[in-house]
Amino acid sequence: MIRSFVLHSPPRRLGWVLFLAFGCVASASLGHLLRPQVLDGVTDLPGLPFAALARWDAGWYGAIARDGYFFDPSRQSPVAYFPLYPLVIRALSFLGVNRWVAGTAVTFASAIGALLLVHRWARHLVPAHATTVFLLLATYPYACYLYGVVYSDALFLLLVVGAFVALESDSPIAAAVLGALATACRPVAPAVVVGLTVRSLERRRRAGLPVRVVDFVPALAGLGLAAYMAFLAQRFGDPLAFAHVHGAPGWDQQPGWHTWLKLEFFEHVRVDHWTVKLRLGAHAFVTVGALALVPAVVRRLGWGYGLYCLLALALPAVSSKDFQGMGRYAIAAFPLFVPVAAWLDRWAGLREPVLLGLGLLLALCAGLLGTGAYVS
Repeated sequence: MIRSFVLHSPPRRLGWVLFLAFGCVASASLGHLLRPQVLDGVTDLPGLPFAALARWDAGWYGAIARDGYFFDPSRQSPVAYFPLYPLVIRALSFLGVNRWVAGTAVTFASAIGALLLVHRWARHLVPAHATTVFLLLATYPYACYLYGVVYSDALFLLLVVGAFVALESDSPIAAAVLGALATACRPVAPAVVVGLTVRSLERRRRAGLPVRVVDFVPALAGLGLAAYMAFLAQRFGDPLAFAHVHGAPGWDQQPGWHTWLKLEFFEHVRVDHWTVKLRLGAHAFVTVGALALVPAVVRRLGWGYGLYCLLALALPAVSSKDFQGMGRYAIAAFPLFVPVAAWLDRWAGLREPVLLGLGLLLALCAGLLGTGAYVS
């Protein structure tokens, strides 16, 4: 029923995204009303629903948009957060828009564009499963971060999907530009660069055509990261400050065996409250399940998308001490939803119950986020 409603109708797909988005905003607002919390030291939140959508890392983005960057390796610093999203917020703030309203608007608009682009991308590569791919991503529980929350995930998704759509449309220069913007938005540049470049070469090989210099143009997607590193080197003398700061007290995610082996995760599972075990266990489950889907992505979509998904998952997974946030990070690996969609379309009787269950979990995650819970 749900799939039939949105099938072959762009206005209906837009309506479905808006329905989910406003449902998440309403759920988050209800959570905030039941347990009101606001960011420490923030006095310019305009009230609901914006107070419900400014949580945790939103404070960093809002601070960067207003005050810019600083770097102190001995404490948590905003250089950990890439610049494109707060720069867009800052640009809107110069026009007189409240920074939290601006952040919510950027996320909301980016999410709508990204989800509609995902359907277009899937319709080109896997037309039989395009609508189910769209529905799965739109109702994925951690997709609550796409619906107005002041985080950069929606903007990144819009840019990276746009880059792959441009590449599939034989526009390597546009793919490189959008890819560069994406790598200035989130710290997964190797995934974007490798994914776009390998896919570019793969498309030429499958067409039986010789490789050209222009086929390597998508590799320029790394310029977004390069520009941020140049800024950090010039301003703070450390081009890798965004990585080094993760070892600061409070984040405590220094590279090493303690982080790589997830020893802190197992300690949490051993001693913490069941809610912490459930939260971290859900992120660990998503990580393992998503990585297990990578071979299916390679089989259905090719090595470019498979390597993109592998790196988009592996980079944050390796650097995380306890899998926290992996549920949200998996949104970036959007091709993973293709094999899941194919499986659900094969067992069509399960499709509606699964989508309904995901939708309920989406509303629950949004409500918990509104209470200030550390969802992801």
